[in-house]
Amino acid sequence: MGTIKIHQDLKVYQKSFETAQQIYELSKAFPKEELYSLTDQIRRSSRSVSANISEAWGKRKYEKSFIAKLTDSEGEARETQTWLQFAHACCYINEEQYKNLYNQYNQIIGMLVNMINQSEKWCSFSSLKKDDEN
Repeated sequence: MGTIKIHQDLKVYQKSFETAQQIYELSKAFPKEELYSLTDQIRRSSRSVSANISEAWGKRKYEKSFIAKLTDSEGEARETQTWLQFAHACCYINEEQYKNLYNQYNQIIGMLVNMINQSEKWCSFSSLKKDDEN
């Protein structure tokens, strides 16, 4: 298969972007009084997962910087899980929505951890295959 040329080719980026879009759509129904708190926070953290993956991809020439940005992305994914928990506790999302999104972030976190643990593979420019796990 072809090589990964841009960060949008990464499965983890695609999944994080799609999941952030799902959160955006759901958060449109959050109460107006949450606009500058929960709504803003969950949108920001969910989008930051993808943004940090983009930055990591651009910094892969420097393995430590690559790992740092992926670690930031993992942290934002975990933060998003916390905001999802609040949204569920406040009855802004139902149990099924909560579990689905929480599990999607568990998958994203797993993909990020795999990339971190195999950083040398991602930082070597010789063989980045599109069929890689992330």
